[in-house]
Amino acid sequence: QVQVVESGGGLVQPGGSLRLSCAASGRLFSIFRMGWYRQAPGKQREMVASITNADITSYAESVKGRFTISRDNARNVVYLQMNGLKSEDTAVYYCKITPSIGTGYWGQGTQVTVSS
Repeated sequence: QVQVVESGGGLVQPGGSLRLSCAASGRLFSIFRMGWYRQAPGKQREMVASITNADITSYAESVKGRFTISRDNARNVVYLQMNGLKSEDTAVYYCKITPSIGTGYWGQGTQVTVSS
């Protein structure tokens, strides 16, 4: 069994910063990709950023230059540093762990609200 737990969400003013963390534990032999997705009310879930075990990163156009994804392979933790937050970044942020073999695992999500 695999557990995926996000943390670090909250309320922040426009222009502010937050750092999300996601820790994976359980029966994981190796992780291929760790990623962050988000879902705003009334919208589909979208990919925000991802990073592979070769440190290849990918970002949504809307967050390039503002968000940075990183990972600690030894601890199976992935981070999302979010700077210059905008109201349109408000969403529930989900972490997804994709192992080298098998399907991915989702966390429960953490709320990020950007508002003055």
